[in-house]
Amino acid sequence: MLTADEVYRLRFFNRLWRCLTISKKELYINDEIRGKELRIIDADGSQLGIMSAQQALSHAEEQNLDLVMISPNAKPPVCKIMDYGKYRFEQARREKEKRKNQKVVDIKEVRLSVNIDTHDFNTKLNHAVRFLQNGDKVKVSIRFRGREVSHPEVGAEVMKRFADACNETAIVEKQPKLEGRSMLMFLAPKPIK
Repeated sequence: MLTADEVYRLRFFNRLWRCLTISKKELYINDEIRGKELRIIDADGSQLGIMSAQQALSHAEEQNLDLVMISPNAKPPVCKIMDYGKYRFEQARREKEKRKNQKVVDIKEVRLSVNIDTHDFNTKLNHAVRFLQNGDKVKVSIRFRGREVSHPEVGAEVMKRFADACNETAIVEKQPKLEGRSMLMFLAPKPIK
């Protein structure tokens, strides 16, 4: 049989162990909760009413669970009795599921030149169409060399021809624009209907 002092120490170290093993905390739990009056929700979701932090903590200890402040801005603050480790595990699993279902859009680049030949143009066009069909955005660029920069309208004409050739699978997200010695245009895949 344990003495009252040993039971108190055992409960204290149990609470301390739970607090230390749980990382990345953003909620107040157990002894971190300060307040004269707290609205308490039991583990099954039923309301226990308004009580002091000490009463709520002892109620949580009886069930061998944690007292977690879920709404600190409410009047009075709302606390729930729950297994905090299980709660964090469920939350991490939900976040992982969200990341798995999330589609990351890459930006692929296709470089053209001012005096590009027909075959090279078609090859670059096929690459861009393949990127767009995979759901990626395409950055089309033309680098002007030497005196070519004095005739940006020739580059704009090549860009327009490229955009017209891609119009079945792409929309022009950003029109061709001269930036220094380069002209850039962005294409995005057409939304699926």
